[in-house]
Amino acid sequence: MIVRWGLSALPGLLEELRIARPLLVASPRWDRLGLPAAARCSEIPSHRIVVDAAVDGILAVGGGSAIDTAKAASAGSGRPLVSVPTTYSGAEWTSFFGVRDPSRRIVGGGGGARLAGIVYDPELTLDLPRAESGGTALNALAHCAEALYVAGRNDPADREAIAGARLVSEWLPRVLDDGSDREARTHLLDGAMHAGAALAGSGLALGHAMAQVLGGRYGLPHGAMNALCLPPALRFNLPGAGAEIARFGEAMGTDDPIRRVEELAALAGFRRLRDFGVPEEELDEVAAAIAERPGTHANPRPASAAQIVELLRSIW
Repeated sequence: MIVRWGLSALPGLLEELRIARPLLVASPRWDRLGLPAAARCSEIPSHRIVVDAAVDGILAVGGGSAIDTAKAASAGSGRPLVSVPTTYSGAEWTSFFGVRDPSRRIVGGGGGARLAGIVYDPELTLDLPRAESGGTALNALAHCAEALYVAGRNDPADREAIAGARLVSEWLPRVLDDGSDREARTHLLDGAMHAGAALAGSGLALGHAMAQVLGGRYGLPHGAMNALCLPPALRFNLPGAGAEIARFGEAMGTDDPIRRVEELAALAGFRRLRDFGVPEEELDEVAAAIAERPGTHANPRPASAAQIVELLRSIW
């Protein structure tokens, strides 16, 4: 993966990758950037994207929904993908994706996107709203936590996870206090970059599995769901991954990492599932779906549907 910083680096990166006629996947709000486009998809998210034969690459600008839409197009067409992320979601680092309809509900998914490059520019995050800033940054923090104990963990991913956890924990409060703080935005985006690399090098566990099912079933923001689901997942995993969770806390400068995550989630405005309209009477069905997710199977401690529903109730 080629990583560059600053939007001014994008033309050179596209030239290096021999992408001259990209399909631009971006909402109309990014028209002001004047990005190159031989074709355009502006419905974000979309499950109807078509890649013209004349297109020789795909350029995604936006958050996880835009990048997932572009990854689906890349996987289906075999064209290389360059992402310009405008949130902290980390979607630019993984070849797998969820396909959502315009109401944001999951209608499919897959893998096989041809990831070629990433361009980070903190200027593009300055007007990211508070909820999206907090949610996607906490999603990044969840990548760091789970990378340290997921079944596929390894030393290089651990190093990325530690770096990401330190930066996100330190700089997210400043971003939430003042979204126009360029220094804070830059360091937080750097943390999200490390978190994405940790995710790419290891994988997802129970907390993400919970967030994926809740978000896909009810059309809820993935970041907010991770903010709520990470603390109960950490509590559940303490018996089997106590040392790894302690390392996560050390990176954040605390001996109580679960409480620290809860503090950051509350600071971003995320407290209970009920606040998002999740019906209590459907929690058993949600738990059954979570129990079948790959992330649940990669968790360091086996989790049954009965155990998962109790975790959901603890944050409902």
